[in-house]
Amino acid sequence: MTDHIEDVKLEIFIPETHLTQLRQALQSVDAGRLGNYDGCLAYSHVTGSWRPLAGASPYEGTIGELSEAPELKVELRVKAARVEETLSAIRAVHPYEMPEIFVIPLLS
Repeated sequence: MTDHIEDVKLEIFIPETHLTQLRQALQSVDAGRLGNYDGCLAYSHVTGSWRPLAGASPYEGTIGELSEAPELKVELRVKAARVEETLSAIRAVHPYEMPEIFVIPLLS
């Protein structure tokens, strides 16, 4: 293992209706650059499940009721030094009150 992580993998769960905005936000902070390519990401269709609790302001669903809906799981590589900037760009266009975003260190 290495002591220094240069890149991370982001996994972002988002409604398909917001993919274009997410892609633009990621490109605006140079996320998803691989060598001489930018905008590099993969996405797959998944089903999300959640139950909003009292005090929540859900994008979709009803307080106290279990909900399920189609989503996209978007995956891309980001420089570790740019994670905070990238997360801010994602949150600026993400419709969920509590976006589900995983930051996974990658070993070189």
